[in-house]
Amino acid sequence: MKLCITSTGKEIEANVDTTFGRAPYFFLIDTDTNAIEVVENTAGTQGQGAGIAAAQLVSDKGVDGLLTGYVGPNAFNAFRASGIKLFVGASSQDTVKEALAKFKKGEYNEAPSPSEVPPCEPGRGRGLGRGMGRGRGRCRQD
Repeated sequence: MKLCITSTGKEIEANVDTTFGRAPYFFLIDTDTNAIEVVENTAGTQGQGAGIAAAQLVSDKGVDGLLTGYVGPNAFNAFRASGIKLFVGASSQDTVKEALAKFKKGEYNEAPSPSEVPPCEPGRGRGLGRGMGRGRGRCRQD
C-alpha cells in the first residue's frame, strides 16, 4: 500500500501534523518496501480550499491511503471519490516513524466519515502580532 502520512518536517523523525490540508509535508511510504518520498504540500498556504487542493496533490501521487489526525468534509469527499482510504486519529506527539509502526500494527481504523472539529492543540506560533507568535490553535467549541 502507498500510504501518505502528514508531517511537520522532511525527516522521518519529524512529528505528525494532525491537520491534513495545512500540513507542510506529506510522507509517501510504500508499506511493503518502505520506500519513501517526501512531498511539500504546496496547497497548505492557500487562503481557502487547501484541503481540496492537497487531496488532489496526494491523489495525483497514486496514494492508496492517508494517515493524519483530522480531515474535513471537503477533503474527505474528494478522497472517497478517488477511492483513497482515510485513517485518522494520529497524534501530533508521534513521529512519522512511530505513526507508521502503529499503522503496520493495525492501530488505526478506516474513517467512516469526516473528522469532527479537532480538539485544542497549541498553535504553530507563526503569528507576527503582539502575541509574540503564540497561536491559540484550533479548538472545538463545546
